[in-house]
Amino acid sequence: MSDAIANYRKMVEQPWGRMFYDLIYRQLNLQNDERAKILDFGAGFCITAKHYAQFHDVTAVEPNEEMYNLRFKSDNYTLVKQGADYLHELADNTYDVAICHNVLEYADNKNEILKQLVRVLKPNGILSIVKHNLFGRAMGFAVLNDNPKAALDILSDDNTEDSMFGNRNVYSNETLIDFLADKMELISTFEIRAFFGLSSNNEIKFTDEWYSNMLELETKAGTIDDFKKIAFFNHLVFKKKLP
Repeated sequence: MSDAIANYRKMVEQPWGRMFYDLIYRQLNLQNDERAKILDFGAGFCITAKHYAQFHDVTAVEPNEEMYNLRFKSDNYTLVKQGADYLHELADNTYDVAICHNVLEYADNKNEILKQLVRVLKPNGILSIVKHNLFGRAMGFAVLNDNPKAALDILSDDNTEDSMFGNRNVYSNETLIDFLADKMELISTFEIRAFFGLSSNNEIKFTDEWYSNMLELETKAGTIDDFKKIAFFNHLVFKKKLP
């Protein structure tokens, strides 16, 4: 197992890792009074799948053996150890919600994956996409890592970076919205991690007061356009149009 994957697994249990998911749950705001069929594509450690499987029928799709071996285990969700090919096996109009968080940047067939996710959604189904934001990553390099050279590089014409998962191709919100426009209506755009990733004072992040206040701050900032522009991640929520 690579050290990078193991370290990433440890990170998601730290306060700054947990907050990423707590914000997503608030923003997506899925109701638990009626069971929904949820597809979590690129489920990683299955954190989101485990969370929603308490109240919904969740299929977690993850092809990376290192990641699913370290997953948050539960008998409540179904794990599929495959990748994009699995989507072609699914029937049209199967799922109420499709989740694709920090996945498309690493895919060579991004557009095909999007087409399949839209196809398997029911009319009025929800598509939740979390993606890296170019300007937020520049903020992170310049402020958190004290590396303005890396920030300059990421703002060049080539928006490709190396990461533990291979090449990361950062793409714009507009590219995504335009591609989905025929079938999907954009209903919400949020920011994730405008503030909590910019401080290197990790000690304070283990206090309940910091966590509570920062979560409320990020929740509020998540709806403000100016903060969406500089956040590490953007969260776009679409609804499938009626035929």
